[in-house]
Amino acid sequence: MEINTFKTLNQINVDDKTEKKGNLDYLPWADAWTILSNNFTDINYSVIKSNDGCNYHHDGKTAWVETMVSVNGKDLPEQLPIMDNRNKSILLENITSFEVNKAIKRCFSKNIALHGLGLYLWTKSGPQKEMLTDYQFRALLEKGTTTQAKTVLQKWDATPEQLRKIKDKFNI
Repeated sequence: MEINTFKTLNQINVDDKTEKKGNLDYLPWADAWTILSNNFTDINYSVIKSNDGCNYHHDGKTAWVETMVSVNGKDLPEQLPIMDNRNKSILLENITSFEVNKAIKRCFSKNIALHGLGLYLWTKSGPQKEMLTDYQFRALLEKGTTTQAKTVLQKWDATPEQLRKIKDKFNI
């Protein structure tokens, strides 16, 4: 059976791993790589170097990095400008190795998002949840455990009344 890499990664909620930069949420590269590595073993990451062997590219004025992440044989390249702390491109003559490294790691995280992990941080739609049916709700209240209740709250949309009853029953 073929595993749908995008679907698998896109369903993972990374809200507990995100950090803020200004008013933007982002998934740190180390967390993205850890989650990816815990879900797939056929993965690879590389920096696409310029023709002269440099780890960034430029147009004579500004610069950008290019990275590639492969998951299960699917290669997805991505580009990202080398920017300052206000997300503005840095002039070529002012770029330091520190900014290049930060851009590479940001681009790397963006690559992983193209494979599905945390992509909703860019779309603001969140991982898709399924509705909790009355049957599932009743079964949970009758025979469920606290662990099952927490899983249900993460993976299913409950009505406000269902949510209140689940939280009351399981003290969560």
